[in-house]
Amino acid sequence: MANLRDIRRRIKSVKNTAQITRAMQLVAAAKMKKAQDQALAGRAYADQLNQVLVNLTATSEDAAHPLLEKREGTKTLMLVISTDKGLCGGLNTNLMKKVIAESGENTDFITVGRKLRMQLVTLGKELKADFEVKDPIPFSEARPIAKYLTDVFLSGEYDVIQVAFNNFVSTMVQDPHVAQLLPIDADTVGEKQDYEGVGNDEIGETDKAAALAKDYLFEPSAEGVLDTLLPLYVNYQIYQMLVESRASEHSARMVSMKSATDNAKKMIDELTLQYNKARQAAITAELLEITTAMKAME
Repeated sequence: MANLRDIRRRIKSVKNTAQITRAMQLVAAAKMKKAQDQALAGRAYADQLNQVLVNLTATSEDAAHPLLEKREGTKTLMLVISTDKGLCGGLNTNLMKKVIAESGENTDFITVGRKLRMQLVTLGKELKADFEVKDPIPFSEARPIAKYLTDVFLSGEYDVIQVAFNNFVSTMVQDPHVAQLLPIDADTVGEKQDYEGVGNDEIGETDKAAALAKDYLFEPSAEGVLDTLLPLYVNYQIYQMLVESRASEHSARMVSMKSATDNAKKMIDELTLQYNKARQAAITAELLEITTAMKAME
């Protein structure tokens, strides 16, 4: 009977675990929907911003801007966007592998998210700053991060600014990605960027010919507008990457918790079958004992 008690205890424990993972799955699904809606809501704005920027850089191509300046040095600062909590499968592990592969000896780091911050510290990497963001992410949360990255780039402390984050492809697929943020590449700014395509594979890339064909009137000048637009562009890219990472986090956690819930149900079925077999064996043994005793008394 002790064996039956152990099996019943295990079944109860697994059922409790399944209830927890099921609740976490539902919470992650709701949060993922909000994060995905945030990214989708900004898609049209991102496309228009890119088109204006394409036209601006072509119009003022003779005017140099510090955020467009390509430098000879290789000193790099990488922003790593990870999660604060675990239970999201291999999301952080895959991103960390990408970070290690893309970073070099001249790379320093700033982080958003506790998980990879701890790993980078353990590996002895140089951390310059750490930021925290709310959930869901307001646009204002991206501004201090963008300002910090812009300031250290303009000061000449770093030659390249990169961002490592998880690109949300679909509910089942999150792709670790490293993108160059600064200097802004005027030749590729109008091309489709993966982190602007959240949840939809049919987003068309910015048509450079169509963007250049538009007749914009810039006041006070194209260069003056560029001075305002480029910092806004950097701000928006940081925001989009943060939302992208958050959507990936909740999606990965939802899938992970669903898998855990399904595995728990399978384990409950197996334990229930094991319990029934053990109970039947115990009943059979008792019947045999009674039968044997009756025959012995005859």
